[in-house]
Amino acid sequence: MSTEDAPVPVAPEVAGPAPRILVIRAPYYQNVVDGMTAGVREICAQAGAEISFADVAGAYELPQALRIAVRGRERFDGFITLGCIVRGETDHYEFICATSMQGLMDVALQFGLCTGTALLTVDTLAQAEARSIGNGPNKGAEAAVAVLKQIALARRLGAA
Repeated sequence: MSTEDAPVPVAPEVAGPAPRILVIRAPYYQNVVDGMTAGVREICAQAGAEISFADVAGAYELPQALRIAVRGRERFDGFITLGCIVRGETDHYEFICATSMQGLMDVALQFGLCTGTALLTVDTLAQAEARSIGNGPNKGAEAAVAVLKQIALARRLGAA
């Protein structure tokens, strides 16, 4: 399935109190990340979720910020990470993509976190915009649906 024919994201039902979600953003590509943030806000509003935000310098810092958040005093039911990496002329792209995504997964698995990730890894800025801006497919909205489904599962299984 491509981005164009993906179903429109709709918030799942989450039993219990309103979910508390931290959205960690790497807004290097501000318009793209703001577009995904709008998608997150829409889905979280549908679910009645409470959201907080933290911005970091870039995609490479997303896993570090997630780990810092887990160590913090404030408790969240789930975490959403938003960012964008556009391919350049060097192998820096490959390194940042792989390291950032693996770092996010490592932290999530180590601490049993409910996460949703919209870290776009694209060849062009136009591809990122198509996945983040306007009323069409929005990877931020998809990440919000993913984290809400994880929270619902954790609560159902008594892991939350």
